[in-house]
Amino acid sequence: MDKFLVAPPLHSGDDPAPPPPPPPPPRRHRWRRIAVELDGRIDARFRHRESRLLLDSFAEVGAFDHKYYMHGEERCRTYVDRMISASTMNLPPREGVSAIEFDKKGIYFASVTFSGCLTVHDFETLYCSIYGRSCSMPDDSSNYVLHISNKISLNAIRWNPGNQDEIACTSTQSDKVFLFDIGYVSSAPTEILQKGKSKFPALYSESRKSLTDIAFTSDDNSRIFASGLDGAVYMWDRRSSKTHCLELMAPQESQFNTVKLSVDNRTVFAATKNGTIHVWDLRGGRASAAFQSHNEVQQLSSVKVSTLLGKIASLKEQSNIISSPILSIDFNPSCSYQLAFHLDDGWSGVLNVNNLSVTHLHCPPPAWLESMDLVSQKQLRKPTWLPTSSIYAVGSSSYDGIYLLDFHPDTSSACHVDYKEEKRGLEENQPAENKLVPLSQRVLSCAAHPLSHTIIAGTQFSSLLMLSQKHEAIRNLES
Repeated sequence: MDKFLVAPPLHSGDDPAPPPPPPPPPRRHRWRRIAVELDGRIDARFRHRESRLLLDSFAEVGAFDHKYYMHGEERCRTYVDRMISASTMNLPPREGVSAIEFDKKGIYFASVTFSGCLTVHDFETLYCSIYGRSCSMPDDSSNYVLHISNKISLNAIRWNPGNQDEIACTSTQSDKVFLFDIGYVSSAPTEILQKGKSKFPALYSESRKSLTDIAFTSDDNSRIFASGLDGAVYMWDRRSSKTHCLELMAPQESQFNTVKLSVDNRTVFAATKNGTIHVWDLRGGRASAAFQSHNEVQQLSSVKVSTLLGKIASLKEQSNIISSPILSIDFNPSCSYQLAFHLDDGWSGVLNVNNLSVTHLHCPPPAWLESMDLVSQKQLRKPTWLPTSSIYAVGSSSYDGIYLLDFHPDTSSACHVDYKEEKRGLEENQPAENKLVPLSQRVLSCAAHPLSHTIIAGTQFSSLLMLSQKHEAIRNLES
């Protein structure tokens, strides 16, 4: 240590003065992309930091009204219901896009309406028509692949991951699953799956017979799950029968709104109107009796979201936490243990399925100015995850717009319950800010393209809005 403290020799007048020390080299910012250039993999933290640029560039780039023809000059039921809603301003809207989903490859996307219309669009054709000569005239038959007007309301839609041409739908007015093949020009479903005789007939009633959501297994196209208002999740094996072969039961008062399968197709998650998430392990779980019968699966666990929210001290100090219906659940495609949920009061969050704890939460501003005709539509919003990121998109319940929420699985996320505000000033830990993208109509459902950062949103007036990166916004970010 002493050798670093020795004083330099005194300079004599005869010796030339030593040259001044060279200036320190300029400090350069750390090259964050070096790992990407070397191994071709994008670090999750790098992607999270750069997602701020993505959020700032989103905007509505196109709008398509639902005004399709059926036969000759006849309009479809959705368009007629919209005209009726417009003429009766004091009544709730009678139509709207209830669900949207892209196929696995992102070539097509399908949407259904509460009036009963099923429409399939070619994504590339619709996207290119924005910059063509007639983006405001969706009556042109080239803008859609299939349009079917049914007599019953449709509330859920899913693509078969094993069959590019097959779509499954459910209705709030039926206890059946309807399967359509877009390769056939026919308004009739190619296959109908129905519930057989229930092992618990006391739970079945006409008022609670409808199916609310659908889930396909990703490893084959034979098994289909559907959640019901009668307190059960049903499974069909299409190789054996068109009636259900398995019932996953919950307490009698349960009414399921949505169902999802884990990435490995071994665990079933379903959410109810009383704010509870139920879990079943199809391998048998912890009950040995489950292995004695192939058509009985004991419930693995259940958790009430309001109870988990009450454990967040900072939230409990500011809000009166009440139990709210869970409208939607969905797994993060880039993080298999993150299960996003959306509540009837507009709150969205993330459940860590490994330890059953809430890690992220977004509470939007209260809807003080929300009119009564929109309250009836609150319980119908269906959000989506953006691909290759941890951004969750959900329609606002108070404004004409869509929220883009940062649900990155780390404490650097702006929505994380343990996020520290003092880290906001540090560039390295700068989170992606939650952003509200203004739109021209109120959004009820949305779906993200599986390969690009483009969102299709369905509105309360059955229009389709396209959100993407505007060229002007991209140039501004680059400059």
